[in-house]
Amino acid sequence: MPEQLLFGAEVFLNGLMAGVLYALVALGFVLIYKASGIFNYAQGVMALFAALTLVGIMDGQIPFAHLINAILGTEIHHFGFHVNSFFAIILTMIVMVGLAWCVQRFVFRHLVGQEPIILFMATIGLAYFMEGLGDIMWGSDIKKLDVGLPQGGSFWIEENTQWLGFGNDRFYGFFLDQLDIVATGIAIVLVAALVLFSQYTKQGRAMRAVADDHQAALSVGISLNFIWVMVWSVAGFVALVAGIMWGAKSGVQFSLSLIALKALPVLMLGGFTSIPGAIVGGLIIGVGEKMFEFIIGPLVGGATENWFAYVLALVFLVFRPQGLFGEKIIERV
Repeated sequence: MPEQLLFGAEVFLNGLMAGVLYALVALGFVLIYKASGIFNYAQGVMALFAALTLVGIMDGQIPFAHLINAILGTEIHHFGFHVNSFFAIILTMIVMVGLAWCVQRFVFRHLVGQEPIILFMATIGLAYFMEGLGDIMWGSDIKKLDVGLPQGGSFWIEENTQWLGFGNDRFYGFFLDQLDIVATGIAIVLVAALVLFSQYTKQGRAMRAVADDHQAALSVGISLNFIWVMVWSVAGFVALVAGIMWGAKSGVQFSLSLIALKALPVLMLGGFTSIPGAIVGGLIIGVGEKMFEFIIGPLVGGATENWFAYVLALVFLVFRPQGLFGEKIIERV
């Protein structure tokens, strides 16, 4: 098999795995937008906050230690013990559910019926508040997240794909990161679970009813407050999973919140109201940016991954603004 074709296949596979992770981030946006019509700008910061909380709990760090020390003149930072990663994830999920309840109870409950731009601005304020809260609670230093996920290239895959080069000394087999492989598997399971939940459970059907018509949902006894808390909780869980995957990959730092920007082109391609659209959009962006960099990048000086997704999204906005799976809305005036 030609060498360039082999390298292209390797790039394609890595693009698929990156696309699944992009789709995972985009799912949080889709869930909240479907149920409440709110474009949650804070989704990326939720992933950051979840990752910071998880690392803090695992390390036995005292929340607000810096603030407590500044007020009381003490020098306390840790409880003196570490928490197992499994229990830490459970505790972090409880924190994210509590955060979802607070967001609904103290913010969006008072903004029902407001214009979409007001709701959007509220999520911007929420994003900066959560970023500051995470800084005060756990500190701003870069943290290592280790929940037992494998790291580094898979030697098994390299050894078992080397034969594809038919003796080519420059091809050593496909290099696929073990963390990306595991993250892809977890993301696939999570996406499948969310699809089944929204289609076949009572709460999932209630969520779709609320998304279609708030007033009609109220008329049949569906509690909007419960549905919105549930949706924000599920979005918080998705943010936790995304934070674990991206945090384990690149460390837990405040730039982690920028992963939300990668989800925007995914949403523009797949549509803001479609879970399958988020999946397909993520795969298109992941594969597209990797293959474009591999094929076109050398001809234009490289660094095309930084802007390819946004240019592709711009093309979709011009010719199909509702995305591949979004609903086309026709307004009569």
